[in-house]
Amino acid sequence: MKSPVKLLTLLILLGLALSLAPIIRGQDTVTCDSDVIVQKDDWLSKIADKFFDDVLAYPAIFEATNAKAATDSSYATIADANIIEPGWKLCIPTAEYAQSILGMDSQPAPATESSAGWVAPEGALVSKLVTEAPTLDGVAGEALWADASAITVAVDNGANMEAAEVTLKSVYDGNNVYFLATWADPTESFIRSPWIKQDDGTWSKLKDPDDKGGDNNVYYEDKMAMIWNINNSIPDFDSLGCFTACHAGENSDVKPFGNKYTDEAGQLGDIWHWKSVRNLNQVDDQYLDSTTYSPDTPEAGRHSDPKDSGGYVDNQTEDKTLPMWMGAADAPRDGSPGYILDSDKLPFDDSLFAAGDMIPGIVKSQITGDRGNISAGWNYENGVWTLELGRALVTGSEYDVQFSDLTAPYYFGVAVFDNAQVRHAYKKGSKTFVFEQ
Repeated sequence: MKSPVKLLTLLILLGLALSLAPIIRGQDTVTCDSDVIVQKDDWLSKIADKFFDDVLAYPAIFEATNAKAATDSSYATIADANIIEPGWKLCIPTAEYAQSILGMDSQPAPATESSAGWVAPEGALVSKLVTEAPTLDGVAGEALWADASAITVAVDNGANMEAAEVTLKSVYDGNNVYFLATWADPTESFIRSPWIKQDDGTWSKLKDPDDKGGDNNVYYEDKMAMIWNINNSIPDFDSLGCFTACHAGENSDVKPFGNKYTDEAGQLGDIWHWKSVRNLNQVDDQYLDSTTYSPDTPEAGRHSDPKDSGGYVDNQTEDKTLPMWMGAADAPRDGSPGYILDSDKLPFDDSLFAAGDMIPGIVKSQITGDRGNISAGWNYENGVWTLELGRALVTGSEYDVQFSDLTAPYYFGVAVFDNAQVRHAYKKGSKTFVFEQ
């Protein structure tokens, strides 16, 4: 007769086997049409273009390869779609499997009817009509926010933050639209490449030792971004979101994260880029176009809207060997709060600092002009960011989405950056935004 301990062990093992069996069967359903060994200068979208005639099909290769890797160690495990290494074995799935992956988020949302008889797409962010504007202070204590409906957008695959859930609400009045975003982040990141005095009296900036160019994930800041399709000019944006403009791995010798640009001239996106250290009472208003990478256009399709004055600059001398400015005499010496207000800056006096002291690497002020037309307030408390922002419904700028038709749907994508320059957590596809009627 088996002992009770052995019997219990067998039952546990049997239970584990039964619980794992469906997972393994699900992984085995992935059929590779062919295998590919990654070569130098390959990236997923390039491989997708070769096999599917579509650079945007790379998520199918990503998903299929990881599924195969779960049961066959000869396949690579891809942690970041932007990074693949020479020698890795990838699974090129069948066209049917690829379509099943790419089509997951592309089905039109079924409609639901509100209590007032107005119909909104299921899962859409609905902006509620209000008579009084919220105070943009990052507190969100007004009753109007409590009354607004919320949606949750799950994002993942970001540096320093594997996954997060962004809760969004919106309200509008006769002239402006407002948004409330909250998400959990275990750390408030504000030590953004500060200057630190060395033992020999020289100064240097703290840097991410793994940064190969514009890819700082250690000494940076927390950020959040939304991207909108301007005049529905970007094809497939409503189903693919910003994936339609992502060129992961392109120019990997100088930009390990790739480029972002649209396919053709006239295809424009409106980027609302909140930067917790560099912005002051605003969200940075930017746009996306079809510009490709070159040494003269290192940002490719990403640009800032025109401005009249203000913004942020690096706190450095012309030869980039010293800070140009410092805060008041009683300012912190630990790099906080990450910036110096332009109105408070003082000429740098090296004699006031000891080895190990830090000075923020950014000097900032409010932006005037097109780039500064999104007002905002934010707060970090108990491991949660709360961001409130507002903008005129119609700005008249060619670089902005215009909410001129309150009966039309608008499409947007969401990204969250946890102390990361570009490696953000993202949501595949887009979300729908509508105004309550």
